[in-house]
Amino acid sequence: MVLQTILTLIILSQLRKTLKTAGLLSKWDKLIWTGVFLCIALIVLNSILKENVQIAIWLSHALFFSLLYLIFTQKEFLSAKPLIYALLPLTAINFIEDVVKAVDHDFYKSTEDYFGTAVMFAVVWMIAMLIINNKQKKELENERLKNEEKEKEYKITETLKAALEVQVKERTAELTRQKEELEQTLNELKSAQSQLIQSEKMASLGELTAGIAHEIQNPLNFVNNFSEVSKELLDEMKAEMDMGNGEAARDLADDVIQNLEKINHHGKRADAIVKGMLQHSRASSNEKEPVDINALCDEYLRLSYHGLRAKDKSFNATLKTDFDDSIKKINIVPQDVGRVIMNLLTNAFYAVTEKKVDMIAAGLKYEPSVSIITKKVPEGVEIRVCDNGKGIPEEIKEKIFQPFFTTKPTGKGTGLGLSLSYDIITKGHNGELKVETKENDSENTGTTFIISLPE
Repeated sequence: MVLQTILTLIILSQLRKTLKTAGLLSKWDKLIWTGVFLCIALIVLNSILKENVQIAIWLSHALFFSLLYLIFTQKEFLSAKPLIYALLPLTAINFIEDVVKAVDHDFYKSTEDYFGTAVMFAVVWMIAMLIINNKQKKELENERLKNEEKEKEYKITETLKAALEVQVKERTAELTRQKEELEQTLNELKSAQSQLIQSEKMASLGELTAGIAHEIQNPLNFVNNFSEVSKELLDEMKAEMDMGNGEAARDLADDVIQNLEKINHHGKRADAIVKGMLQHSRASSNEKEPVDINALCDEYLRLSYHGLRAKDKSFNATLKTDFDDSIKKINIVPQDVGRVIMNLLTNAFYAVTEKKVDMIAAGLKYEPSVSIITKKVPEGVEIRVCDNGKGIPEEIKEKIFQPFFTTKPTGKGTGLGLSLSYDIITKGHNGELKVETKENDSENTGTTFIISLPE
């Protein structure tokens, strides 16, 4: 009876621990404590009487089987089943032993040894099952802890994921806002670039106009002079005709015809200059046409030089040309290539002007010189614009074709001339624009820009 009661106490203790862990103790706590008090009472009753009392024995069995019924019928007690399986053989033998003892005491005495052996095997079973159960319980506990850890990690991951989603949304909104700002800035820059390009073209047009004003004056002077001379010749011819001198009148008529031919020639020259100016000033049509590159270079050399002279009467420079007469007409956009040549010549004149100022300040002699050379090469045509200015420093040589890069003081350059020239030659004509320069050499300093154009 004592053994049965102790086993019942063990089960009750395990149940209470299990329910407490599961948070269900409040529902079954009173019932478990009642069972514990009954067990203690049965043990005390057996201790007082010093011998087995039948009612205590059967109460002990009734208490155990009631507990067994609860464990197998209530879901909350399912975790106690492994413990019941471990104790069940021992409690069953104990129950059978008490039944046999009560029914036939003599038979019990004759089989008491068998019951002892059965109890021994039941104890071994109980110990083995408890060890296995404890091992399984540890494994389950470890699994539970792992699951809890995974659950915690999952919750942490979900929390981080939610936080990251918020950050991504905020970052996306920020990037969208920055993108819109950058697009607006880009549009503003494009607008400003267009204005600067137009400003560069207008500056180039100003240089051209100043040169044209000088160039157009010469044919106009010829036209005026030959017109006056022709008027005088016609007056003389009328006088000769009145006197009946036909031979002299015919000679005078021949002179007038020659003068009219010269007037026509210089009128066409003025017309060509005006057309060139208009062609240079209007937007490029990107339509290529056969052009005499030597004539184009010669014209823009004189126009750019006289344009500079119109702004600075004191400026003088030696102009040198070396044109290859074997070059035939090549297909180019004349106003675009003319704009490039004028820009390179303007830069050359600026370079020699700056060097002249430095040389005068140093008390040294210096003769500004600008050359333009054409040459037929296997790949096509090569145009060289050379000056004997100060040269370009090596550290900025690679930057000169970048947009908005300039070495000129503020207000004297936009930094777009060489950039536009580079695009016109390389992109518009599939050519090449490169530079050769020498610096820090008092005798041989200077810069040469080389334009290579395919035929």
